[in-house]
Amino acid sequence: MKAARQPIRDRNFYPEGYTDERDTTEVPGGVRLQKVLAQAGVASRRACEEMIGAGRVTVNGQTVRRFGAKVDPAAQVIHVDGMRIPTAPDLVYYALNKPIGVVSTMDDPQGRPCLADFVEELAPRLFHVGRLDTETEGLLLLTNDGELANRLTHPSYGVQKKYWAKVPGPIPRDLGRRLRQGIELEDGLAKADSFSIVQEHAQQALVEVVLHEGRKHVVRRMLEESGHRVIDLARIEFGPVKLGRTKPGTVRALSLKEVGELYAAVKL
Repeated sequence: MKAARQPIRDRNFYPEGYTDERDTTEVPGGVRLQKVLAQAGVASRRACEEMIGAGRVTVNGQTVRRFGAKVDPAAQVIHVDGMRIPTAPDLVYYALNKPIGVVSTMDDPQGRPCLADFVEELAPRLFHVGRLDTETEGLLLLTNDGELANRLTHPSYGVQKKYWAKVPGPIPRDLGRRLRQGIELEDGLAKADSFSIVQEHAQQALVEVVLHEGRKHVVRRMLEESGHRVIDLARIEFGPVKLGRTKPGTVRALSLKEVGELYAAVKL
């Protein structure tokens, strides 16, 4: 009797340049990948199927081309065209234009207006990403994605924040250079990533300061140490997210693109 042929396991059997694309991401009882993408807002289910077929979707770093692939949206990391897609159904992402006079906490023992007054009905256990002092208005991010929130506030990832400050004028020509070189504060040297004059009129000026650190009152302290008392201060950008036309006291959900860009900014 002829001996049964043994399966070939030697990788040298495959031609040079061959890539084994066997799908190891399948989750028994999971959700179809195209449905997960459509529910996340990527595109229609049909368009998502075409993206999968074109090799534009990865799950846990592996390209998946099967239309029927089942995944766990709460546990697996999914990218489309290299951008991570927020697929966990319980994670939410918001931007708030914090008004002046609001404390950057979810609760205040003194009874002052706080962040919970604006977001407590949106989702339980939201984190505010960083803080703005009570007299500073502008963009605050809120999410229940703890890993993203921690990375966005960690200085090692260098996520930039952009501020507009109203200060007395005129502005000396060397102020930008001084801020970029660093201003010595009581808790160490603080450097701006960039500085520009947005508007200058009579005895007041609107200036733009960009930096990536988050020490308490750092923009105010830098400007005041350099001889420019801050009259008004607002944060208008946090990484890729812009305040835009969001009115004070208004909350909006971040777009799919904004969340993906935040993930990319902190290498998630």
